[in-house]
Amino acid sequence: MLNAEHSTWQSTQHTTEHPQRPSACACTGGPHGAPAAEVGAASASGAEKQVRPGARSRAEAAAEGEGDGAGQAWEPKIVAFLCNWCSYAGADLAGTSRIQYPPNVRVIRVPCSGRVDPLLILKCLQRGADGVLVSGCHPGDCHYIAGNYLARRKFALLADLLDFFGIEKGRVHFSWVSAAEGEKFADVVKRVTESVKALGKPTRLVKERQR
Repeated sequence: MLNAEHSTWQSTQHTTEHPQRPSACACTGGPHGAPAAEVGAASASGAEKQVRPGARSRAEAAAEGEGDGAGQAWEPKIVAFLCNWCSYAGADLAGTSRIQYPPNVRVIRVPCSGRVDPLLILKCLQRGADGVLVSGCHPGDCHYIAGNYLARRKFALLADLLDFFGIEKGRVHFSWVSAAEGEKFADVVKRVTESVKALGKPTRLVKERQR
């Protein structure tokens, strides 16, 4: 917009002040009398703004620690398998109640905690998850009567398997949260996030990520 107005002003100045000169002028980058170096610099600056308005070079972004995440604190990624009838409803209650908790969890809703296969937990760790949380109904309150009892047996065996693989105990967590315990769900997420963050990035079972 500025270039268009500037060109109109220049053509008017050429016509009124220099009627003997042709309408075309070589100094289109600035007003008459400006040094050639300043005119060239102004033209280059205007062209760059038209090509990349507000853009920043990668060197500037890297110097300030932006773009590639340099200089930023590492935050873990936690996969959470939540029971549809209790823990997922508790997470929903925490959200509607505006209870703050770390946004590190990626929620996967399942019909029941007993439906979670231990191989799914291992697959999450293998695919790059920093931690896993499995949460369901309290024992005795399962919507499918005995689903959480089955889950508790599987998780007890999985704990021994994880120890055999050399995976830290604070990497995988199990909890029981009912639909009315939104505040407890927020506390569980905070505790799991702090535990996984203290352990750092996992080194076991993790495949090398392809760029």
